[in-house]
Amino acid sequence: MNSKGLFVLLFFLSITVFSQKSLDDLRNKTDSICNKVQIKSFCKVLEFYKLKQYDSCYVYSNKALLEVRNTDQKDIISYIQSISPTEKGFFKKALISLHKISETGRFASLKNLRLGYIYLNQQKYDQSISSLEKCLSSKEIMKDIEQKSVIYHNLAVCYFSKNNFKKSTFFFEKQLSLIKKTDTSSILLAKTGMANIYYEQYMDSQAIPLFKECYDLSLLYRDVKFKESTAFNMGVIEENRKRYKKSVAYYKQSNRWKDSIWNKEKIWEITERDKKIAVAYKQQEIGIKNEEIKRQKIVQKGLIFGGSLLLFLLGVLGFVYKKLRSKNKLIVAQKEALSVANKTKDYLFSVVSHDLRSPINTIKRQHKKLEKHIENNDLPAIKQATKVAISVTQSTSRLLDNILYWSLDQSNILSFTPEKNALRPIIEHLLFDYENLGSVKDISISSDLETGVFVLIDKESLKIVLRNLIDNSMKYMKDSGSISIKMKIYSKNQASIEIKDTGIGISPEKLQEINGLKDVSVTKIDHSKGVGLGLLLCQTLVKKNNGTLFFESELGRYTTAVVLVPLV
Repeated sequence: MNSKGLFVLLFFLSITVFSQKSLDDLRNKTDSICNKVQIKSFCKVLEFYKLKQYDSCYVYSNKALLEVRNTDQKDIISYIQSISPTEKGFFKKALISLHKISETGRFASLKNLRLGYIYLNQQKYDQSISSLEKCLSSKEIMKDIEQKSVIYHNLAVCYFSKNNFKKSTFFFEKQLSLIKKTDTSSILLAKTGMANIYYEQYMDSQAIPLFKECYDLSLLYRDVKFKESTAFNMGVIEENRKRYKKSVAYYKQSNRWKDSIWNKEKIWEITERDKKIAVAYKQQEIGIKNEEIKRQKIVQKGLIFGGSLLLFLLGVLGFVYKKLRSKNKLIVAQKEALSVANKTKDYLFSVVSHDLRSPINTIKRQHKKLEKHIENNDLPAIKQATKVAISVTQSTSRLLDNILYWSLDQSNILSFTPEKNALRPIIEHLLFDYENLGSVKDISISSDLETGVFVLIDKESLKIVLRNLIDNSMKYMKDSGSISIKMKIYSKNQASIEIKDTGIGISPEKLQEINGLKDVSVTKIDHSKGVGLGLLLCQTLVKKNNGTLFFESELGRYTTAVVLVPLV
């Protein structure tokens, strides 16, 4: 084939089009996706896409890709990002965007369709064929006749370029079988392709009638580029047949159509230039208007200066008033703080006087009993009285510890350092201290502790909480009973420590009051009559550990204290 015939083929490649059906389908999908996604940049890209403003799509898509996490959303943004560089011929940039799309996602077929088109333009025919043949296995794409036609056409072009005329003919024929009679441009493309195949194989008897048919059909079609190319093809054919007079006539006709295209483009350039002149004139008008605005601003500045001075004076007066008001607020706050401190002090005195009276009297009675048992030389009774005295002494010691911890906490002196700790060793160490006391009171203590549970807590403050809860369980136990401590994962963020006893239980009214003490204030102290300092201290320390403390109970049967602490 001579050089002029090669030019005909190059024109044929350059007008190979990409199906718009896939783009329309994509637009329909974007509406439903954007309604569910609240990412502003993502929806902005889709908005520009629907308006076919592909350059704006490209700019916003980079930001959107950084913000979206969903694979489908990333795929759709990457696909839209490839459109602008494809249309401008920047195929390397387009390929970078397309290769980000997953091979198994919803948009893999659209990706392969566009890859086939880009590789075809880059004359990478094997890669184009590979991508387009993947589309043939896509049910979604093959349902649509227009998309099928485009795939067959592009495959035919690839095989033609590889001189595989048999396969090229096969795909052109499949394309022709799908084209509607009213689709003149597709008919011209397919038949021109078939004519080139025959012409390359020197099958002039089949090629030339097809070229002539395309020429006649283009005269009835509005697209000037088809008229120019088909006339040029006929000029090449007649020149090769040594029919120079006809060849020159066709060439002249082709040039007239080419000049017509040039004139249209020239008119477009002139229109664009006129637009620029109009814009420049408008900018000149804006400049004059800006000068007028500047003069008005000078007058306004004088008024603003006077107004600002007045506002400054008002501001000074307001500042002085605000200072006086803040001082008054500080005095009121200090007065309230003093009132709170006095109430807290009174509460502590009442706790000390009330809670110490009972154990001191008990110790006094035990000493009298002990004196009597010594006189009678009753050793078992002496041991029993001594055990009771020790138990009461330990309980009193805990009360004094609670008062100390409470006062340190209220003064912000109590050391508090949350750290990662294994929970099981803390509880086991604590239970070891209660073995002797449990045997003295005939109370069995059992545990069920999970391993490998790590929590973020202040270890010493948690020990204070657990000691108080176990002491309470023993205090309100009948003559004998049992205490079980269970530790487990409560939720994905928390571990639980459950201390269950077989004591006297708590009435529903009292239980509601205790569980209502989520924080400790002077108001709560005033209304917590019958609730000991130990429980108030527990609530305070659990809260400081970002945990929760609550109780479950049935009167006369059991009480369960549940401590929730944060997992690491």
